[in-house]
Amino acid sequence: MGARQKMNNSRTIAERMNRIQRSVNLEKQDRVPVVLEYAGFAAHVTRIPMCEFVRSPRHATKIMIQAYEMIGEADAINYGSFYPYGLCELFGAKVKVPGVDLPDNEMWQVVETPVMTKQDYDAILDMGWEVFFKGFLAEKIMGGVAAATGSVTDKPFNARKEWEKMHLPVLSGGDIPMPFDLLCGARSLEKFFMDLVRIPDKIASVMDAMVPTLAPSRCRQAKANGYPMIWVGGWRTAPCMISPQMWDRFVWPYFTRIVNEVVDTGLVALLHLDGDWTRELHRFRQLPERKIILALDGDTDIFKAKKIVGDHACIMGDVPAALLAFGTPNEVLAYCRKLLEKIAPQGFILHSGCDIPTNAKLENVQAMVAAAMEMRF
Repeated sequence: MGARQKMNNSRTIAERMNRIQRSVNLEKQDRVPVVLEYAGFAAHVTRIPMCEFVRSPRHATKIMIQAYEMIGEADAINYGSFYPYGLCELFGAKVKVPGVDLPDNEMWQVVETPVMTKQDYDAILDMGWEVFFKGFLAEKIMGGVAAATGSVTDKPFNARKEWEKMHLPVLSGGDIPMPFDLLCGARSLEKFFMDLVRIPDKIASVMDAMVPTLAPSRCRQAKANGYPMIWVGGWRTAPCMISPQMWDRFVWPYFTRIVNEVVDTGLVALLHLDGDWTRELHRFRQLPERKIILALDGDTDIFKAKKIVGDHACIMGDVPAALLAFGTPNEVLAYCRKLLEKIAPQGFILHSGCDIPTNAKLENVQAMVAAAMEMRF
């Protein structure tokens, strides 16, 4: 590739990233950016067995890029690679994988089972979260993975550089889970929620021990690899799951600390908010202004989010999975146009509600992209 071509590629990536940054900054612009987020959809649309797709992060990136070529256009990709065993660190839980524990073309599955015991809370307080979790992953979560797959992880590589060849920026350089989500995944929802009732002070002490360790190394790695953002996950921390009193004690203090740590490093906090956060939308006004993205999955009222926090933070979402899988292109266009008319042009990024589903129709994903490209302000 010649120097002139490299300059053109760099300029194209910069232009796309600038459009996204203007949305984060709540600035006026002529067109709303559209961002793609998918994993299993890449295997489905390219007709590659799921067991092949999940073989390694490098291989997943290659197939995700092939899927992007079929879609044809976008302003960015949310995350640039995928490896199912990475979910073990995110959820504190075992994962079943196609070709290993499941048929070759099945979706991977996070296993809901109490791997962590009550006694492990004391172990965390005694040895610290990082030491405990390293041993916990190796002994109780990842045991047997190397034998089954040949390796636990792929050789290190920077997925962002692979996507640069497509002139496309990758937004997220990693994931930071909440203490609540990690413990809930490791203990299982039923047992963890009982722990919250029976031993709340101990749970709070464990979370206090965990939270200083969760953000710093991931932020350093994301910045070193040239990423502009990092995911801050909210799964079982959604207010619809928890009473206001418990949410105030076990979620929001840790959520705000982690978001502030991310922002202080110069990264944008991409808040992946699964479930219904409508009850607590006003809380996001307490977070740094124009430094975060609220990525909504369809359960949260996105139009109410715009009214409550739209002059403070960027909103991203929320084309429903069911619409992308079972709707028609015209139905997708109609929904996207509604979002663009009511939420855009300032502080909005068009995006699927969570991941584009594995069984989405290619023409529906293309319609979502077309809606953003066609509407000018």
